[in-house]
Amino acid sequence: MSQVQSARRFPAPEEQLAGSGPGSAPAGAVGEDGGAAGRWIVPVLAFAGISVAVMQTLLVPVVAQLPALLGTATSNAAWVITATLLSGAVATPIMGRLGDLYGKRRMTLVSLGLMVAGSLVCGVTSSLVPMVAGRVLQGFGMGAIPLGISIMRDELRPERLGSAMAFMSSSLGVGGALGMPLAAYVAQHTDWHALFFGAAGLGALAMALVLWQVPESAHRAHGRFDVLGALGLSAGLVALLLPVSKGGDWGWGSPLTLGLLALAVVLFLLWGVFELRTTDPLVDLRTTARRQVLLTNLASITVGLAFYAATLVLPQLLQLPPSTGYGLGQSMLVAGLCVAPMGLAMMMVSSLSARISAARGPKVSLMTGLVLLAVAYLAGTLLMDAAWQVVITAVLIGVGIGIAYSAMPALIIGAVPQSESGAANGLNTLMRSIGTSTSSAVIGVVLARMTIPLGDTRVPDISGFRTAFLIAAGAALLGLLIAAFLPGRSAGRREDAPEEAPSVPEPVARTAVPDREVRDGVLHGTVCDEAGEPLPHAVLTLLDHAGRQLSRAAADADGTWTLWAASHGSRVLVAAAPGHLPEAATVTVAGGGPVRRDLVLRPGVAVRGAVRTPAGRPLGDVRVSLADRSGTVVGTHTTGADGAYVFTGLAEGAYTIVAHGYGAAAVPVSVDGGAVHTGHDIHLGHESEEAGRVC
Repeated sequence: MSQVQSARRFPAPEEQLAGSGPGSAPAGAVGEDGGAAGRWIVPVLAFAGISVAVMQTLLVPVVAQLPALLGTATSNAAWVITATLLSGAVATPIMGRLGDLYGKRRMTLVSLGLMVAGSLVCGVTSSLVPMVAGRVLQGFGMGAIPLGISIMRDELRPERLGSAMAFMSSSLGVGGALGMPLAAYVAQHTDWHALFFGAAGLGALAMALVLWQVPESAHRAHGRFDVLGALGLSAGLVALLLPVSKGGDWGWGSPLTLGLLALAVVLFLLWGVFELRTTDPLVDLRTTARRQVLLTNLASITVGLAFYAATLVLPQLLQLPPSTGYGLGQSMLVAGLCVAPMGLAMMMVSSLSARISAARGPKVSLMTGLVLLAVAYLAGTLLMDAAWQVVITAVLIGVGIGIAYSAMPALIIGAVPQSESGAANGLNTLMRSIGTSTSSAVIGVVLARMTIPLGDTRVPDISGFRTAFLIAAGAALLGLLIAAFLPGRSAGRREDAPEEAPSVPEPVARTAVPDREVRDGVLHGTVCDEAGEPLPHAVLTLLDHAGRQLSRAAADADGTWTLWAASHGSRVLVAAAPGHLPEAATVTVAGGGPVRRDLVLRPGVAVRGAVRTPAGRPLGDVRVSLADRSGTVVGTHTTGADGAYVFTGLAEGAYTIVAHGYGAAAVPVSVDGGAVHTGHDIHLGHESEEAGRVC
């Protein structure tokens, strides 16, 4: 049964109060009854993210041996790493936008499927070209992480969302740190191709778990996919990241490097002008330019830059021989095990980051992580004399990265409409990738210039390692400076929110109640019908005056609910339940204690009918849509074998029912009171066309 709600004109959460099709639960209620789905959504999506991170780092232990393994020059072998970097950067915003348009779970499966396909291609080849092609496909798995964060926003209650997003966001570092010792062990004891088959197995398992436990989100953006915007962004990213990653080989002052950087500037300018003028942009630059989104993305670049410095420095320091005077002489496997606690620390502090964000706001959480990160790298310049000191440094860096990374999704989704959350999180992940790419280039140059001779080669000296850590500490402090200008949690109205009152649809306006002060930002109460019966899983949504969702919860079995408002000011509280008219209340969030608000929802009107052939036979698998007098689609239904459809929770007024499947037809219906309007049958097709395709 399709769930129809009247509140369809709020610009941001227009999909949050509507069901997704026959039998759909209210938004926000998926898995929240304590069932398997509610328990497993977070670990399943986090496992998918960890699988992607393992894929990214699986070649780290064999990077030095790649030229010999592939039978090619060192400069050519570097494309095996660069290809994944480039495709991952391109994939994250594109897959995020596709998820907003066509389904986030669907595109998560596509991302993981491409990663599995790429892993299998790499696993059966020892030639450069197919290996690079496989690594390109593997890079598309990066889209699974921002998509997973967006799914959590759609499916989880607000009280669970913070810790869930923090855990998912940290999965990239967790998988990377834990994957290195595993990859080192496999590389030492088996054929190196087993690394790719292992990645394929992890990806396939992640796909199976997503199919089994993760529901498809009901929230979809409207419009079409911006193909030209995707091509323009891809070209700009390649032109930017290619010289960043290869500039050390080509020469930073070479015509090729400078030409590509200049081309990147031109492409991004042209792309920006196009995105501002197109109706359905790949990236809404106006949203991206909001202070909270822009500064968070800039801070993400600095955190990515700082994070990758540890990945480049610590394994080399651990594996260099003691004859250098500072190398610790550890094996590849032991080096990986010494770095692994960094990932464990990131995983352990994700819940701490969520608690800091809940108590003080995600801005404070981000700044806390950046302070710890800077302190960790400064301390790391002194802790280089023993393996246990390196472990301490890795743990401290992991704590700082974990807290900082975990705060970023909360900052992003708190500033963008739900219909854009996939693309926005994808763009934020892209910013981290740009940071890590820049770190690889900058730290690579430092370590290549500050060297000492060792046999027939040269290796980084201790001053190079310390300089790299100082650069990382500087990046963290720069991020701290950027984060200081983020809007605080106590800020009143958002800077981009209009002053005028929201446009509230008629059925909601008739049931609106007077303002009531809500203290401490905590709203709670019960929701029931006119007979006093609780309405379990009714959806409570708090909106700002620009129509963006601030908080959402599903009522429990006894009709009780709780919402938290992150900032003070005038807000709109909307309650909706299947078969009932929604109710809206304007509330003023101020200081003090929590206030109770009980809500009563009036029953709505139902319209029933069936789709039939002209001869009266029922037609199944026909899409039926219901549009109000303005033409806005307020509900959809797919008929079963009996051809029946039903729309519930309708307010009085004029509607149009449209059926399309074996042709198309529309009939008007007037809802003017009463519980159920029946007999609205629709006839599709001609008798001469039905034979052979209608049972």
